[in-house]
Amino acid sequence: MIKFPLDTVLIGDTVAEMNKLPECSVDVIFADPPYNLQLAGELHRPNNTKVNGVDDAWDQFAREGGDPMSSFSAYDAFTREWLAAARRILKPNGSIWVIGSYHNIFRVGTILQDQGFWVLNDIVWRKTNPMPNFRGTRFTNAHETMIWCSKNKDAKGVTFNYEAMKTLNDDVQMRSDWTIPLCTGPERIKKDGKKAHPTQKPEALLYRVLLASTKPGDVVLDPFLGSGTTASVAKKMGRHFIGIERDKTYATIAKKRIKEAQPPQDENDFNILSKRTEPRVPFGTLVERGLIEPGQKLFDTRKRFFARVRADGTLISEGRRGSIHKIGAELQGAPACNGWTFWHYEKEGRTQPLDHLRQVVREGMKEIA
Repeated sequence: MIKFPLDTVLIGDTVAEMNKLPECSVDVIFADPPYNLQLAGELHRPNNTKVNGVDDAWDQFAREGGDPMSSFSAYDAFTREWLAAARRILKPNGSIWVIGSYHNIFRVGTILQDQGFWVLNDIVWRKTNPMPNFRGTRFTNAHETMIWCSKNKDAKGVTFNYEAMKTLNDDVQMRSDWTIPLCTGPERIKKDGKKAHPTQKPEALLYRVLLASTKPGDVVLDPFLGSGTTASVAKKMGRHFIGIERDKTYATIAKKRIKEAQPPQDENDFNILSKRTEPRVPFGTLVERGLIEPGQKLFDTRKRFFARVRADGTLISEGRRGSIHKIGAELQGAPACNGWTFWHYEKEGRTQPLDHLRQVVREGMKEIA
């Protein structure tokens, strides 16, 4: 029996290495496959310095001297093969992220759907510092696209840390356009004064991806590891990783980088709990435990509306009677209201939302458990 290669960089062909892994063994896959850029000739800046683009052999799919269209069929065949291998090892509740540019992402998206993956979102990574279009023949290519999919349409329990994404975005719902700089400065790995890898992704991008879609202890696979960004960030966040890289030079760079990455001192710092998974606390529980007294006055943050608490946990206000949510909605003329954050109480001169007391009760439940 082959040992499951947790926290390991595998050197070899990505399809062959994925085929060695057990079925349904990986929680999340982040894939940054070759883009098939089809660059022709050298590109120079206005000052005549050469642009170090992606012209490596691993990004070439056209047959030398053949029809350029042949590169598309070759690339599609390659994509179908590695995505089939990826789907086999993905857990039923797992998800996959694939990043690409206009050169390849639409072809990849079609094949993802053809193979049964279900698109959850497409994310636009908007680069704050993109490379200009030096020839002046097109718009500056300032973004890349990530496609996020579940294994199939009916997948249940796919991890999405909604509250974490909202909190990360200053309590505003996270949108599908992310503005993150390119990998530059000290973060950019250099070898002999040059970029060690032409498409090194910024750690901030992978941090957001993994924070959104993984939990501590999850297994994250990167089938095109490159310089090791995915594995390095996974280690720092208390996730397990498996990286596959066929280029020994890149694999060596990735291993060194991963070795230097420090795991979290306390993995609980990265344990993102969804409010939906936390124990339900009825408002009446606060009354039962004496945290809120019958007859106590509640008010909104601007003190426009007031309500009195009854012994059964209902509120009375302006002739209305009902739950904290119902009364809050009716007073505002709104279709719905989160009473836990709308209603506030005062204690020892301090004003707090009811949600503060709900968290006190939940913490007590955890201690008992």
